[in-house]
Amino acid sequence: MELEKIRNLSDSELRVEEQKAGEQLFRLRFQAKLGQTEGVKKLRELKKDIARIKTIARERELGLHGNAPKAESEAPAKLARKKKSTKKEAR
Repeated sequence: MELEKIRNLSDSELRVEEQKAGEQLFRLRFQAKLGQTEGVKKLRELKKDIARIKTIARERELGLHGNAPKAESEAPAKLARKKKSTKKEAR
């Protein structure tokens, strides 16, 4: 996966991609143990992709390269929740 493509993913999408890559890596390692070594190149690429995803996630945690792009569906929901008042605030 390309670095720019990874940077354009939201935080939740990053977690999903990391999980998918981890599952694929597990399957490839399992196949390698069984003697099917056809996916050695894919194994290397998956390890690098996981490292890239983790690096981008950590950069966002530390605030090094700006914030994550927000999904369009998440932004209105957050604003709607902030506008609602609770009984404690009304007192």
